[in-house]
Amino acid sequence: MSTTTADDKAGPRTAARTGAKTGAKTATKAGTTGTSTGLRSLPVIGKLESPLTTYYLILGTTSTLVVFGLIMVFSASSVEALLADEASYSVFVRQLLFAVLGAVAAAVASRLDVSWWKRLAFPMIVVSVLLLAAVIPFGRDVNGNQNWLAIGPVQFQPSEFAKLGLVLVGAVIFANKSARMTSLLHVALPFLAPISGIVIGLILVGHDLGTAMVVLLIIAAVLLVAGAPKRVFAIAGGLAVIGVALMVTGSDNRTSRIANWLSPACNADPDGWCGQSVHGLYALADGGWWGVGLGASKEKWEWLSEAHNDFIFAIIGEELGLPGTLMVLLLFGILAWACFRLVSRTQDRFVRIAGFGIMTWLLGQAIINIGAVIGLFPVIGVPLPLVSAGGSSLVTTLFALGILLSFARNEPGCKALLDARPSLVRRSLAVLPSRVRSVPQSRRSR
Repeated sequence: MSTTTADDKAGPRTAARTGAKTGAKTATKAGTTGTSTGLRSLPVIGKLESPLTTYYLILGTTSTLVVFGLIMVFSASSVEALLADEASYSVFVRQLLFAVLGAVAAAVASRLDVSWWKRLAFPMIVVSVLLLAAVIPFGRDVNGNQNWLAIGPVQFQPSEFAKLGLVLVGAVIFANKSARMTSLLHVALPFLAPISGIVIGLILVGHDLGTAMVVLLIIAAVLLVAGAPKRVFAIAGGLAVIGVALMVTGSDNRTSRIANWLSPACNADPDGWCGQSVHGLYALADGGWWGVGLGASKEKWEWLSEAHNDFIFAIIGEELGLPGTLMVLLLFGILAWACFRLVSRTQDRFVRIAGFGIMTWLLGQAIINIGAVIGLFPVIGVPLPLVSAGGSSLVTTLFALGILLSFARNEPGCKALLDARPSLVRRSLAVLPSRVRSVPQSRRSR
């Protein structure tokens, strides 16, 4: 027997009338308080103003890029693995293991408080410098760059961890120097002269110019958001240009690579020095508007070298066409907006500097990689973050994004909402059986 009363029947109508009146009053009030308030009253804009927005944007774009990268690594590496008498999924399995390890590292990092990252900054840069120094006598040479260390079956690049160490130690140093940033001495010591100089010097000893250029971007980003004077950029920029020029002219391989990149004849020869770039453009051209289909790439049949690594963007364009490449660009754009939102909303100088440094690192590396694939830059061997195959790059990038999640989690209101959601879910599940029991048997049968 139903126990519904007249008040229960009138409830929805009364609520509807009350809601309509309240909505009308709110709309009138919004119209009189300005355009910004009116925009905030829109459902989509209102949700973007939530304290959880930054956290879930970083988490969502990171997860999407990693899953998409795993799919494309399997597609781009399967043929090469078969031709090498390996299982077609061997590279994919290794990348999946590194993705799981990186996800665990990101989950742990996201739970740490901001104060922990201030304490861990100097230990991280010390460990990074020691590992970079160990590369000189014990490193392995890969494609002309001696920047790898091997510990048993695990091979990794210490320079990837040095990027994160530089970001954190720069944020710690400059977080307490806001009133002394006009002094050249306070800006140069100890971040620029000893720490950054040692890291870049050790990377260049291993002949890894591409990673050194990314590190220079990170240093510039940290100095910019910290408020360094213009003369610091002029001096440091001049020294960086001289250093890069000496590194290029001091190596016949780099000199010929730059000269060939500038030569129109080389960029038209698929079998010459620029063959990798030419085949990358062939892949993008073959893909056209809609692509040839996932797994149907022709260039990955040993025509395009490093198809699953540095040139995976070309395989994306060939197999998935313009929508696939635009999706990658859109995801990195959303990640950039989320990082900028995090940096602009915080009042903590450490979070602002570290967040901007990590954002510049990931986006700058993505721009360099994509620019090399489309022929805008010379090929310098920089992977596409979260997408290209590579264990140390993926783990370090996920760990850095876990730090951004930690920063976003400590935004005002975000941590309270995240901590309250599990209890709300448990409470809803506890109430659900009683509501089901209160439904009459006749309604259940319907």
